[in-house]
Amino acid sequence: MEKKFKRTLVTTALPYANGPVHIGHLAGVYVPADIYTRYLRMRGCDVIMVGGSDEHGVPITLRARKESITPQQVVDRYHTIIKDSLEELGISFDIYSRTTSELHHQTASEFFRRLYDNGEFTVQTALQPYDEKTNEFLADRYVVGTCPRCGNENAYGDQCEACGSSLNVTDLINPRSALTGEPVKMRETTHWYLPLDKWEPNLREWILENHKEWKTNVYGQCKSWLDAGLQPRAVSRDLNWGVPVPVEGAEGKVLYVWFDAPIGYISNTKELLPDSWEKYWKDPESRIVNFIGKDNIVFHCIVFPSMLMAYGDNFQLPYNVPANEFLNLEGDKISTSRNWAVWLHEYLREFPGKQDVLRYVLTANAPETKDNDFTWADFQARNNNELVAILGNFVNRAVVLTHKYFGGIVPECGELSDTDHEIFAELSDIKVALSDALDSFHFREALKQAMEIARLGNRYLQETEPWKLAKTDMTRTATILNVALQLCANLAIAFEPFIPFSSARLSKMLGLGKLNWDMLGRSDLVITGNVIAPAELLFEKIEDSDVQTQVQKLLDTKKANETAAWKAEPQADTIEFDTFMSSDLRVGTVLECEKVPKADKLLRFLIDDGLEKRTIVSGIAKYYKPEDLIGKQVCFIANLAPRKLKGIVSEGMILSAVNSDGAIVLITPSAPVAPGAKIG
Repeated sequence: MEKKFKRTLVTTALPYANGPVHIGHLAGVYVPADIYTRYLRMRGCDVIMVGGSDEHGVPITLRARKESITPQQVVDRYHTIIKDSLEELGISFDIYSRTTSELHHQTASEFFRRLYDNGEFTVQTALQPYDEKTNEFLADRYVVGTCPRCGNENAYGDQCEACGSSLNVTDLINPRSALTGEPVKMRETTHWYLPLDKWEPNLREWILENHKEWKTNVYGQCKSWLDAGLQPRAVSRDLNWGVPVPVEGAEGKVLYVWFDAPIGYISNTKELLPDSWEKYWKDPESRIVNFIGKDNIVFHCIVFPSMLMAYGDNFQLPYNVPANEFLNLEGDKISTSRNWAVWLHEYLREFPGKQDVLRYVLTANAPETKDNDFTWADFQARNNNELVAILGNFVNRAVVLTHKYFGGIVPECGELSDTDHEIFAELSDIKVALSDALDSFHFREALKQAMEIARLGNRYLQETEPWKLAKTDMTRTATILNVALQLCANLAIAFEPFIPFSSARLSKMLGLGKLNWDMLGRSDLVITGNVIAPAELLFEKIEDSDVQTQVQKLLDTKKANETAAWKAEPQADTIEFDTFMSSDLRVGTVLECEKVPKADKLLRFLIDDGLEKRTIVSGIAKYYKPEDLIGKQVCFIANLAPRKLKGIVSEGMILSAVNSDGAIVLITPSAPVAPGAKIG
């Protein structure tokens, strides 16, 4: 039998304050955490949700260097953007703080110092990449090179964003400094290490024996790490931005961000509840649930628990870590560096009032046990075919019919028919399935169960046809519409954790008071004789043009990335001036142009070269239509030795250039010249 807890602490992974949050963050962490927290609140549980911005680490300093501003200016800007946009989406934190706060610095320093004083660290001297041009050690993210797994030439020293592989600096091929582009050198430096291997037996028992109920993706990754054998991990870094290492002789060193950041959960709780924070962290009757993405599983299931065990003092280990996998975007991995993302603050500006649509779609398509894909076509389809056509349609029909036949007054419920009893029996079953799914962190299934209530309502109205009965039996019509309104009220409860704004509007429309989870399944939520508000559309259709705008925005981003990534080919070997002068470059006028049969890439030109007509074959058919080139002037090499292409003798070469996107562009004079004019 599952243990009952007095209280629950929900934590969310701290987003780096080097940029805004995107839909990958939302689907992986913040929307599921908010769903779960709202559900517990509706059950009357003692629950708090804490979060905040991760404002230390190399990503912050990289952004600051790129923009020529201070790290503090970077985090001040993005902390505000992140905090405000999450709040607007309805992510209901009890506190959203930051790791640059004085309280966090004090908490993190004290945590390190206790482990240090208790001899929990080892000191190791190791080689670390160094930039001789700037005279500084380089953190992993300051080193780039070729990924040994996928060949990406711009992989970081800790991770390849192209294939998602975790890396060490020494894994990179041809590593270079991200600051100067210079090849990195390796120099000795000393750091403090947390011996994870010391805690491996404890972790094995805690996870592999006591938490087999964890999600398979989480349990499997933990088992893989443990089976491979844990190694000591550095807790300090040579950097000038972060929490200073609080011991003598550690000048120029800060706490490594993976050590610093999870302590933010503790400091945030202390900031929220300065006098009672310990009962959420140290009372065995409290449980801690960490919502994270899969890239943070090792830190929350292996590293942070080892830190808590080393600290002692009755700190509780996480009860569950329901990590999600990654959400991709239009078939490609979301990447902040490539701007391949749907940014929350931009979505809120471009789709005003549609917070719940995004929350719904991200939940319905959540990457709970494997990576999933967000597409704008699916976004539109789920809104139009589910929120509008199923949920919104049922509520609208029930309210409109009530106003049409009873003037908006909730009609009296007469004797229930067998059909009515079946409806409430099905509703009861849905409540059980919905609650079970929420309790076990299966939010996609929970959302599906909530939508079943709307499907049930639509089916009920379709089968009972109150618009027909109203002509002969108003008593039965009244009962049917009362049942329909009760289902609408149940929808307001069932959907509150998922789409809170729409649920609040529905609740107000029906004149409902404060709702709780125990009320779900009841048949007396809407009071007979009360007046309900006129129908208003909870959702509206999303047009093709809205989706096309977003798709085009992504296509423009992809094109910009390709252009930015393009580099000119290295210069060919130097030639003598006389060699160049031996080439006869001229301008000719195109008299005829046609595709070469059975050759997709080739066009046959007939050129007026000022002396005679000559034939030239060129491989540009993919980029030009033959009829568009007739009458145009082109540049060509006149004294190239003839050669046969597909049985046609080509007497020269038309000059062209390869653009950044791979397209071939003809070289033409900027103004008309006489055919045969020499270039030089």
